[in-house]
Amino acid sequence: QVRLVESGGGLVQPGGSLTLSCAASGFTFVKYHMGWYRQLPGKERELVAKITPWGDRIYGDALKGRCTISRNNAANTVTLQMANLQPEDTAVYYCNQPDDDYWGLGTQVTVAS
Repeated sequence: QVRLVESGGGLVQPGGSLTLSCAASGFTFVKYHMGWYRQLPGKERELVAKITPWGDRIYGDALKGRCTISRNNAANTVTLQMANLQPEDTAVYYCNQPDDDYWGLGTQVTVAS
């Protein structure tokens, strides 16, 4: 059974940083692309970042220049480091395995003073 479990969300002040983590299980992690998406209230999900099995990174426009995606194939985790967060970054952030279209349940990130 495939599971993607996000953690690390919460409340952060404007200008602050946050690191999200996704623990994956139920598939051979090292062979698959992984990604992070976010969904703002009332909006469609949008790509934040993706990483290939060999470590190439692809960033969407959402947090471009303010985030870094990385993966730990030994631990089956994918991490999203976010910096200089602003209130408009408030969203639910989802972990994604795009090859088979698996999704986690999401973690809420709220940016507010």
